[in-house]
Amino acid sequence: MAHPSRSRAAASAHRRRWRTPLVIAVVVLLVLAGAWWWQGRAGGDAGSGYRTATVERGDIRVVISATGTLRAISTVDVGSQISGLVTEVLADFNDQVSRGQVIARIDPSTYQAQIEQGTASANAARASLATAEAALRNAEADYRRKSELGRSQLVSASDVDVARTALDQARAQVNAARAQITQQQASTQTSRLNLERTEIRSPVDGVVLTRTVEPGQTVAASLQAPVLFQIAEDLSQMEIELAIDEADIGQVVSGQGVSFTVDAFPDRRFRGEVQQIRLSATNTNNVITYPVVVAVDNADQVLLPGMTANAEIEVSRRDAVLRVPNAALRYKPAEDAGIAPPQRGAGGFDGDIAALGAGLGLDATQQSALDAALERMRGQAAQRRTAAASTGAGAGGPAPQAAGGAPSGDMQAAMRQRTGERLAAQFADFRATLDEVRQAEWDRGLAALAGARRAPLYLLEGGGVRAVMVRVGASDGSWTEVSGPLEDGDQVVVGSERPS
Repeated sequence: MAHPSRSRAAASAHRRRWRTPLVIAVVVLLVLAGAWWWQGRAGGDAGSGYRTATVERGDIRVVISATGTLRAISTVDVGSQISGLVTEVLADFNDQVSRGQVIARIDPSTYQAQIEQGTASANAARASLATAEAALRNAEADYRRKSELGRSQLVSASDVDVARTALDQARAQVNAARAQITQQQASTQTSRLNLERTEIRSPVDGVVLTRTVEPGQTVAASLQAPVLFQIAEDLSQMEIELAIDEADIGQVVSGQGVSFTVDAFPDRRFRGEVQQIRLSATNTNNVITYPVVVAVDNADQVLLPGMTANAEIEVSRRDAVLRVPNAALRYKPAEDAGIAPPQRGAGGFDGDIAALGAGLGLDATQQSALDAALERMRGQAAQRRTAAASTGAGAGGPAPQAAGGAPSGDMQAAMRQRTGERLAAQFADFRATLDEVRQAEWDRGLAALAGARRAPLYLLEGGGVRAVMVRVGASDGSWTEVSGPLEDGDQVVVGSERPS
């Protein structure tokens, strides 16, 4: 017969074996329920059937990526103007050289011999000149005698003519001898110059990048000067030549910041500045690019000529702006979703225009004129919305459609032009209160507002979706700046949930 205490112990052990798996199952279910609730909270209303993202404030940095090669700002090819045997090479790779320093010598014996030959020829020409001058003096004396005798008719006129001819010939011989001396002196001077050129000197202060000559090598400069050395003038200042695509070149201006990396220092980012946009376009496989020169400070001289630079030109930077993921701008609802299209019109400009005016530093009178113009604009927009509601059209009237159902590019340009003209007319009185400098700034800002691209966004509100039209600004490929009837923290639709 079983003991009662043993039966109770067995029953207790049996209950513990079943209780442990039950507790684990409950914990797992609670974790799954929490995860499901969090996903539903992050993705918007779980029953709405939409995936959403949050409108937030952040920075947008727009860059253009390109590659180029680092090089010295000024690189000089040092050659030889004369031919001859190289006797000495006094500079090597990476040597620092100064302006005028002798870096190589060519055998001078040929040119020394030419100088001696020219000196002897000049001396011979001087001797010929002395002989010609003596003959000239004799011819002058003979001509004077015969000329006096001719006036007394003691000699014939033909003898006087012969004496005059001899005098002219003697003078010509003197001039020829003098010309011969000048010629020999010039030839000797050329030889002296060539003798000086047997010493190859550095034309700049810099560092030797390449050396292509060795002692004992013969230099032939008959057709063109051979390059013996290549000297970089200053490696503390360098430059990069980037090839920028024609689609991006319109965004590049001088003075823009550039950041780049090189393979030698992958964890270090260097800085530069756009210095020049060159007009010499290059066509490579029907791709048009323009060279852009970037100035680089290389004070520590860690950057070397020839390194490949992976550069980014910062063409725009927007700090603390409203931004949405690009997926929100790509989202289009299904035709049967029952979402009303966004209203079109000038509404929503007032906040941007007020901010534009605030940046001009207005006085009380100018601020009052701006406020009055804004009130008139809001009133006109309200009247247009009322009129549109009575006719069943959008706030700005039906948008002109192209054949595909969306406004064509020309139509959109015409709409932006009309919007700009309307804004200019509405704020003409306020603009008249500004000076010329602030008028120009106002015109640029107003033109940017009127010409901004617009796109629809779909806000998730209380389980429903409302379409709004926003102005689209800068984009970095992931985020896009937007402005209009939305605020930080709003939920925008980025996609629809797929049916399970």
